[in-house]
Amino acid sequence: MPARPNKYRNKKVEYDGHKFDSKKEARRYQELKLLERAGEVKGLELQKRFPFVVEDKRICVYVADFYYLEQGGGEVVEDVKSPVTRKDPVYRIKNKLFEAIYGYKITEV
Repeated sequence: MPARPNKYRNKKVEYDGHKFDSKKEARRYQELKLLERAGEVKGLELQKRFPFVVEDKRICVYVADFYYLEQGGGEVVEDVKSPVTRKDPVYRIKNKLFEAIYGYKITEV
């Protein structure tokens, strides 16, 4: 039986010991690693999980592609998105929930 194609037809890539959902996401990781070496960002994390808890009930979890701190200390949650994935209804709801619960926006690349 042939393997099923990915939902958005992206090609999974392995780089630097990490598996990425797309070539675009792997390229962004390379850029962030360069910025980290240059001291412009720090604390780079991949696939960081953010639980959505409302009235002590865990509703779901948002998994960000990247999380890091900017030079001034600001937190950045970043997701690599194509025009098609930006329109996904589940992502759109999670995006709004993230902002409501955590108080800042997801940066889409």
